[in-house]
Amino acid sequence: MGWRCSGSRRPRQLAESIPRVTLFHAQGCHLCERAREVLREAAVEFEEVDIGGDPALEERYREWLPVVEVDGERAFVYYVDPLALRRKIAAQS
Repeated sequence: MGWRCSGSRRPRQLAESIPRVTLFHAQGCHLCERAREVLREAAVEFEEVDIGGDPALEERYREWLPVVEVDGERAFVYYVDPLALRRKIAAQS
């Protein structure tokens, strides 16, 4: 008879446990460059989205750049606090 664990949730798969981090940026944005550095220094895997030339993205993000989303939720605008980033990533894992 195989081992069973009653009443517990199924463990998350590895890919599910890694939060999806997205940096929305624009060319020539010095705050965006700094946000990218913070994400790299924190060894966070992230996707970059250049909003330039996309009217919908421009409307949604331009005034807030840079914008960092974690699992699709806005986590940081203008400035990425490294300690808060680590806490947020740990909470999502």
